[in-house]
Amino acid sequence: MVLEVALIDVLPGHEDAFAAAYAQGHPILAGTPGCRSVRMTRGIESPTRFVLLVEWDSIEAHDDNFRATERFTQWRALIGPHFANPPVVEHFLDVPA
Repeated sequence: MVLEVALIDVLPGHEDAFAAAYAQGHPILAGTPGCRSVRMTRGIESPTRFVLLVEWDSIEAHDDNFRATERFTQWRALIGPHFANPPVVEHFLDVPA
């Protein structure tokens, strides 16, 4: 399992519109083959900052099944207009205890 973490800063005043766009686009992302879970969080101290957490089977599932498809284009068309700047996206692996 790979965890995608995306730090998303939205334009001031767009917080509610961004959250609504995310709700509309959630099924597009969550229905992608290889996607295990999707969660969006919103900053308390920084309410224009959101963090998207997506569990993927692999980086290839993220890239090949989502980023390289029409799903990504649809997703980005919904949420992209609210971005203050491009999201910072990284992938992480669990550290064994």
